[in-house]
This record gives sequence, C-alpha cells and structure tokens, in this order.
Amino acid sequence: MSQNFIVTGTDTDIGKTVFAAALTAALDAHYWKPVQAGLEDETDSEAVARLGGIAPGNILPETFRLKTPASPHFAAAEEGVMISADDLPIPQINGPLVIEGAGGALVPINENLLYADLFAQWKQLAIIVASTKLGTINHSLMTIEALRNRHVPILGIAFVGAEIADSQDTICRIGKIKQLGRLPIIDNLSAQSLSAAFHAHFNVSDFV
Repeated sequence: MSQNFIVTGTDTDIGKTVFAAALTAALDAHYWKPVQAGLEDETDSEAVARLGGIAPGNILPETFRLKTPASPHFAAAEEGVMISADDLPIPQINGPLVIEGAGGALVPINENLLYADLFAQWKQLAIIVASTKLGTINHSLMTIEALRNRHVPILGIAFVGAEIADSQDTICRIGKIKQLGRLPIIDNLSAQSLSAAFHAHFNVSDFV
C-alpha cells in the first residue's frame, strides 16, 4: 500500500520545495505538485528533480500548469481555468508519494476552496514546513490549528533555517506536535549536499 505525504507550509518561500526534494529522494518516492502557478522560472517539479536528483519517471506531471505567478485561485481565474477538488484526485502509484501544496495551508485553490480543505478531503498525513525566522511561532501555531480544525492528520513539523531552539520548542510544546528535524541553510545547495543535510538532521524512519 502506498504512503502519501502532504508537504504544506506556514508561508511562501520558506524552503518547502527544498524539503520536499530531500524527502522524495530519501524515500525514493514519487513527487506530485497538483497546481503549478508560474512557468517562466524553474517550476517546483523541476526544482525537486534537480535538488533531489530524482529520476524523471518519479516526477508526476502537474494536473494544472498556470502561467501567472500568483495564488492558484487568482492565476486560474486570470487564465479562464476552473479548478475543483474533483479535478485533483491523488494519483495511484506503487510506493510513497510526496505531494506539495502551494504557499501556506490556507492558500485558495478557487474562490471557495482552500488547500487545507482539499487536504481534509484527501485524509493523508501532512508535514508542516516552517521557517525558523522571526514570526514563525504565530505562523506555525495558526497552521497547526487550521489543519486540526479540519481534521487533517499531521505527522509533524520540519523546520528550515538556523536553529532557534526556543521558537522550535515553543511551537512543538504549545502545538503538541512532533519536531521531525531541521534543515540548516546549505551553502552551495545541490542534490548531494541536500541529501547529506537531510540524513544528518532527520530520521528517515519517522516517514516510514
């Protein structure tokens, strides 16, 4: 039976895709980005393939590829595309699947549907990725609360950035959530350096 993991974040540009790349590689998993908004620069699927050293066959095609680099609901409306939960069933594969959302958990997919609502329908384990920067306590606790209010099962939280022990411990204590590990800032980020950092700071057994 396949194990699916939803990778969501507390905000945008916090390292969610980098973590997803590391997790996909560590589990020899498939990766799926349901909605990609913005195609001019490197897409998240392309970044995961590069940073994880992932075989092309393990990167599943996005269900929606939108040109506008914006929230999916806005990008879709701009391009005359309608997205509903029914359009986004989880692909059935053999082995683990890493599914990456967009931005934070409360980013809208359409005018009535948030990613967190979709996660609730999927009923798969979510991993919250959070920066260790100032403001992370508030953002992280709100994300935990938003997911739990929708009965989304949460595996734990993964931090990205320099160690800020008090913030990390406070989030896990108040949020009653498992700290899976922390990815440090990596100079000369590559598939090799990311893999080494992931295995040094996370236990793969937590994801099996």
